[in-house]
Amino acid sequence: MGMKISQSINALKQTLLLWKKENLSIGFVPTMGHLHAGHIELVNQARKYCDKVVVSIFVNPLQFNDASDFDAYPKTREADQQKLRAASADLLFLPTSEMMYPAGQENTTKVSVPDITLELEGEHRPGHFDGVSTVVSKLFNLVQPQLAFFGEKDYQQLLLIKKMVLDLNMPVEVRSVATYRHGDGLAMSSRNSRLSSANRELAPELHRVLQRVSEQFIEARLSLHEIESVAIETLKKKGFNVEYVSIRDARNLSRPVDSSVNCRVLAAAWLGDVRLIDNIAIKPEDSL
Repeated sequence: MGMKISQSINALKQTLLLWKKENLSIGFVPTMGHLHAGHIELVNQARKYCDKVVVSIFVNPLQFNDASDFDAYPKTREADQQKLRAASADLLFLPTSEMMYPAGQENTTKVSVPDITLELEGEHRPGHFDGVSTVVSKLFNLVQPQLAFFGEKDYQQLLLIKKMVLDLNMPVEVRSVATYRHGDGLAMSSRNSRLSSANRELAPELHRVLQRVSEQFIEARLSLHEIESVAIETLKKKGFNVEYVSIRDARNLSRPVDSSVNCRVLAAAWLGDVRLIDNIAIKPEDSL
């Protein structure tokens, strides 16, 4: 059996109904397309734990606070389908905006997750997370998976979805998959293809600076503010337009009160007209 492609909600539901009758477990990987090896790793993980794997491709207009960013988002439908077939995905769901928002974006019910959405990405991309939580909740309702797989590169998004699932008693388990990186350390992203050749060479500096932040945090010679300020200045000197570099509690993104908790350092910065985000874990036990 090859990969099925469902371009309507009814077609999706018919296939899911057959699988449920056979008592098959469903893993789900929601994407916005322009797939790379990181997405395929999510599919591989879903295949490992589930009988059937559903992937969706939907460039969700509701989560773009910048219309030009939405318009520029790369779309590579044929190549995406080939990659998913090679990865043995079972079903590709291709909804349209009209399908997802039949009454229009303005008149659709929104899902809003408090607290975790206010800072970092939420501060710099107002409305973005309401768009994410709304579309993911809709997709969960349509696909009804047992497991859903998300990458750690979008770490704040991952925590947001876990909180939404917990708060709304959604019958789905969210699994996280480590950030997939190029050999030079740059986190894989669909936006990387828009980097100029010079900026592509410079982009891995973001990951290297985060590694240095992790080392400085463990050394504990500087305050959090000092470590972050040094990282921001380093990136600026290299040509990045920095939005934030921030050390946070890995559980809820609050500011860590001491160095005993597991932390993450998260960053967002522009190179030319491409916005890069990344994060890495800081494990205090590494210093033991």
